[in-house]
Amino acid sequence: MNMNRRQWFKTAAGMGAGLALSELGVNVQQVHAATKGMKLNGTAEFTSACNFCSCGCGMICHVKDGKLINLEGDPDHIVNQGSLCSKGAAMSAVPNSAQRLKTPMYRAPGATEWKEISWDEAYDRIAHKIKDTRDKHWKTTEMDGDKQMAANRTDALAFMGGAQNTNEECYAFTKSMRLLGTVNVEHQARL
Repeated sequence: MNMNRRQWFKTAAGMGAGLALSELGVNVQQVHAATKGMKLNGTAEFTSACNFCSCGCGMICHVKDGKLINLEGDPDHIVNQGSLCSKGAAMSAVPNSAQRLKTPMYRAPGATEWKEISWDEAYDRIAHKIKDTRDKHWKTTEMDGDKQMAANRTDALAFMGGAQNTNEECYAFTKSMRLLGTVNVEHQARL
């Protein structure tokens, strides 16, 4: 193993401090466990799934005052058994980011500024746009050569899934899109 001078000093100092503490009767493992318990006092614990890939690794999240303060792999989860990859371990940056939007934003046609709108208004706008698009482009029949056949669909709507979606979410997405009358359902892994 190659070590430069700085790495050697850091290693030697760490080992020396550890030996000194153990000689004084300090159990480093107990100290570590105690500080972890203090850190998590007053937190609410939630289980979640990592959203970076389709593995569905389990996570244990600790939230205090509306902020995610601790994130670790779920040792009881069948997929990851307590371990997390570097992306999953760094996921706490997403909910704690100052750039994260917490309310829907709307920019009117021709406007240059975004404005906050309520969740109810956002849901209504989305529902009306989907319904209007579906109704405007609905096909009841189509020609197959010289034969007219029933179609009952729209080609104006499409859905794109992603690798972070679970199997259950993908099933619900597919059923929803079929109910809207589109066959244009795709997954990002195929692109």
